Amino acid sequence: MNAQGNSWAVNWGLVPLRLVVGLVFAVHGAQKLFVFGLGGAAGFMAKVGIPLPSVAAVVVMAVEILGGLALILGLGTRLAAALLAIEMVVAILAVRLKMGFVGGYEFELTLLAASLSLVLLGAGPMTVKKVFARGAAPAPEARGSR
Repeated sequence: MNAQGNSWAVNWGLVPLRLVVGLVFAVHGAQKLFVFGLGGAAGFMAKVGIPLPSVAAVVVMAVEILGGLALILGLGTRLAAALLAIEMVVAILAVRLKMGFVGGYEFELTLLAASLSLVLLGAGPMTVKKVFARGAAPAPEARGSR
C-alpha cells in the first residue's frame, strides 16, 4: 500500500524525521552553549575563518537549539529547517569538505538532506499545535490501519 493510500502513514510519516533531526540539532546547539560556551564556540569559528565569530556562534547556537525544538514540535518547520540547511551548507564548505566524505561531511550532508526534505514537505499533519487543538485529531475513518 502506498503512503497516499494509508492515511496513518501520511499523518505520522514525518514525525520520526522531525523528532530525530530536531533532537540532533537541539543537542548539538546545547553542547555548544553549555559545554563549549560562547568563547569556545566563537574560538572554533574564528579558527576555521568564519567572519564575526562571536556573532556567528550566537546565531548557530540559537538556530540549532530553537530550530531543533521547532522541528520537534512541528512549529515553523519550513523556516527552521531552511535555516538549519543553510547552517549545514556552511559547515560542509567551511569545515568538513576538506576532510572527505567518510569521517568528514557525511553527517552534515545527511542533516542537510533531512532539513531540505522538511523544507519541501513541512511538518506534516501531526504537530503539537494540531494534537492539542480542539478537534484536530483525524477522524477514525481517516486514520487508516496498519
